[in-house]
Amino acid sequence: MTPIETASAPRVVDALVRDLAEQHPEIEILPGSGDTARYRHDAATAKTARAEGSATGPAVAFPSTPEQVQELVRAAARHGISVVARGAGSGLSGGASARDNQLVVSTERLNSIVEVSPLDEVAVVEPGLINAELNALLLPYGLFYAPDPASFEISSIGGNIATNAGGLRCAKYGVTRESVLALDVVLADGSLITVGHRSIKGVTGLDLTSLFVGSEGILGIVVRATLRLRPIPVARQTVTAFFTSTAQGIEGLAAITRSTVRPAAIEFFDTPSLENIDEHSGTALRRRGAALILIEIDGYGINEQAADLSAALTGSGGLVTVESEEEGARFWDLRRNGRGFPEGQWFIGEDIAVPKSQLGKVYESFPALEARFGVRISAVSHAGDGNLHPVITQDFGPDGDAAHPPASLQEAATELVRVALALGGTVTGEHGVGTIKREWAALELSERNRAAQHAIKAALDPDLLLNPGKAI
Repeated sequence: MTPIETASAPRVVDALVRDLAEQHPEIEILPGSGDTARYRHDAATAKTARAEGSATGPAVAFPSTPEQVQELVRAAARHGISVVARGAGSGLSGGASARDNQLVVSTERLNSIVEVSPLDEVAVVEPGLINAELNALLLPYGLFYAPDPASFEISSIGGNIATNAGGLRCAKYGVTRESVLALDVVLADGSLITVGHRSIKGVTGLDLTSLFVGSEGILGIVVRATLRLRPIPVARQTVTAFFTSTAQGIEGLAAITRSTVRPAAIEFFDTPSLENIDEHSGTALRRRGAALILIEIDGYGINEQAADLSAALTGSGGLVTVESEEEGARFWDLRRNGRGFPEGQWFIGEDIAVPKSQLGKVYESFPALEARFGVRISAVSHAGDGNLHPVITQDFGPDGDAAHPPASLQEAATELVRVALALGGTVTGEHGVGTIKREWAALELSERNRAAQHAIKAALDPDLLLNPGKAI
C-alpha cells in the first residue's frame, strides 16, 4: 500500500496509533500533539518550523528492541503510513523532519552498548547511543571511536551513520563509513538483515554496508552497528598557527600537506570567523592574526611531530604556538561552540567540500559573491579533507521578515555550490542532502545517476514507506 498523502491522513495515523496500542502495548506511542511538536523538525529546519508556528507534531513511537522496530514498520505499511526514523534530531539537512501524516520511529531508547571486544577492537552498539557517551564508556578499555562530528556531544551513532558524518578527526581517521564494519537493518517489509562483516576484511557479496551508511534512512532503519575502534593515542597535542591573511593561511595548509606530519585534525578559520568567535565568546583571537589553523596531532613521537609541524608552519609565515593542555581544550571548545549568529540577519549554512588543494579558490570566490548578491560570507573548514562550512548572511533591513529571506540569499548559496562543483567538489561533505539540498544535489548528479539511485530505493522500498522525499 502506498503511504497516504491526503487530508484524511491524520485520521489514518490515529487508527495506526490505536492499532499499535492494542496489538503492542509494550511499545510507547504518543499521538500527534503539542508534546510531539519537536519531532516535526531537526536542527536545520527548527527555525522554519518556529516561523510556521505549528503547535502539533506527528505521532511518535519509542521502540526499545529491534523486534519492536520491525513491528512498527509492518504496522505502518498495513495502514499506508510512511515512517521517519529519527535519532537525536541534531541533523543539519532536514533529513529527520516529519509531517502529521507520518509516524516517527525514535531510536532514543535503543541506546545500549551490546558488546565491546578489545581484542577485535570492535563495539556493537544500538543507534540511539550518543557519540560522546560511547567514547566515555570505551575509556576503561583504552579504545575510542574515531568519528567526531562537531555535534558529538548531542548526536547519535544512528544519525551519524545515516549521514555518513565526518567531523574534526577525518584528516587522519576518515568519516563514519571507515569505522562501520556491519549493520543490522530493518527493511521496508519489516524484515531484519545483517550487512557487512565483524572482521576488518570481508568482500563476500556487494558492499551493502557502504550503501546503507549515508542513505539518510530511505533504504532501511539501522537498529545495531558493529563499529571499528582504535587505541587511544599515547599523547595528543594542540598546535595553533596564526597568519596575517586568509591567503597566507592557505599557504600554511599546503605546508602541512608537504610535511611528513599527519595531524588528526586540521581546522581553518578565516578573518570573519575569528571576529565572530570573538564577538560571541569574549575572546581576542583576531588580535593574534587574520587567519588561524588549529591542529591536533597524536600518537608516539609527539614532540618530534610538533617540532616538524612548527617548522613547516613558521616557514610559511605562521605565528606558531604549541598550546598547553588547558589552552588546547579551550581552542577546541571554541571550534565546536564559539560561533553564533547575530540578531537581525538571515543566514544559510553550507557543507560543501572540494579537493583540499582547491580550498584557497573557494575562499577567493567570496568577495565577488558578496558584491554580486549583497551578502557576507565566512567559513570554518575541516581543512585536512577539504570540507568547508560557509555561513552566508544578509541584514534584515527596516522591512525584513525573519521568516521570508530574500531570493538573493538563496541565489548566493546556490552560486557558491556551483563554485565547489566547478572545482571538483560536492554539495555536501558530511551533513547529508535531506530536504534542503535536493535541488543542489541535482546540480551534481547526472540524470542517469539519479535514476540508478531511485532504482535502488524502489528495489528495497517499492511503496516509498521509509523517509520519502529525502536524500534523492
